[in-house]
Amino acid sequence: MGKVWIHSGGTKTSGGIWGEQDPFLESMADAAKGVNTYMGDNIVYISVLNRLSVDCDCDGNPSEPDMHDIGILASTDPLAVDQAAIDLVYAMPDSASLIERIESLDGLHTLDAAEAIGLGSRSYNLVNLDD
Repeated sequence: MGKVWIHSGGTKTSGGIWGEQDPFLESMADAAKGVNTYMGDNIVYISVLNRLSVDCDCDGNPSEPDMHDIGILASTDPLAVDQAAIDLVYAMPDSASLIERIESLDGLHTLDAAEAIGLGSRSYNLVNLDD
């Protein structure tokens, strides 16, 4: 029920999971806000930017990655870590196919929606631990 509710943008509880794209993206931000609110200060967000595919991780047969791995990001701010991940993807010279997929599905709208509901800040300070 929960997956259908989120993927349909809160319009149904059973059946096919796909609804309108922007309400789906907004419901993803709402779901993250719910977890964030429930957990309070007891959560750290980790993004592993390896084997990035143009397909969702819920796809049982995703396309093979066609860009290099970026690394691992961590933050106590979910929006900051997502913005940093997007910025790093856009900076990669071999990320054209992933960027095209993100933009064709209005994927950056999730960041806008998360910011609008106060999920976090899009500002961040990237610290490289490899140095």
